[in-house]
Amino acid sequence: MCGRYVIFSTPEAIRALFRYGERPNFPPRYNVAPTQPIPVVRLVDGKRSFALMRWGLLPSWVKEPKTFPLLINARGESVLDKPAFRNAIRRRRCLIPTDGFYEWPAGPAAAGPKRPYFVRAKRGEDGTAPPLAFAGLWETWTGPNGEEFDTAAIVTTDANGVLATIHPRMPVFVAPDAFGLWLDCDAVPADEAAALIKPADDALLEIYPVSPAVNRVVNDSEALIVPASANALAAQEPAPSPAKPKKIKSPDDQPTLF
Repeated sequence: MCGRYVIFSTPEAIRALFRYGERPNFPPRYNVAPTQPIPVVRLVDGKRSFALMRWGLLPSWVKEPKTFPLLINARGESVLDKPAFRNAIRRRRCLIPTDGFYEWPAGPAAAGPKRPYFVRAKRGEDGTAPPLAFAGLWETWTGPNGEEFDTAAIVTTDANGVLATIHPRMPVFVAPDAFGLWLDCDAVPADEAAALIKPADDALLEIYPVSPAVNRVVNDSEALIVPASANALAAQEPAPSPAKPKKIKSPDDQPTLF
């Protein structure tokens, strides 16, 4: 599961990593939430291209978006077969730039307070953590009046050893040397690309607790990713989680935020 993430590397650093032709200028974001526009990298006429898409995939065959679940994640185990994703995994794979994501305890780890954690790449000798790439899928939805917009979802898989201590799922990360394999839907069959859907190596990531302030979407600052000390956590009362909306039954067992 991935329901909040960050992207704060400079536009120049992101462009250098993903090697797209455009020169977009976007601000740092420390609390990206579903339904918001997110940066996406895809192939257009054989070249890597930058685009903004709504986070929450909407298959092209959906008639009424307001009654369809918001698919922010796509379970990697079923993307080849599920109706909502099987066309996208074959023809519309993308990469989603990120500097890390937030996670809340689930499963056996959820017995205590649901403190948020921040997950990022391990820092190098210079003290900085490099940006990463989520594996993503995208679709274009066209409405009855000709309106259209692009939407995307993050592919997930079983948690690795680092993440399993708090949550059973994690986003799929694509290494830079595999960007071409994931993006090239014409040359790389879906089942071959799906081999990249696996837990990240334990050596890639680090995780630490952060302030419950991230629970509120309106909070969006660098303070959200500052490690929370043990004393601070003990003194804080957990911020109330947002009320869970009524779940709409989904054929793909995805969470809905409508």
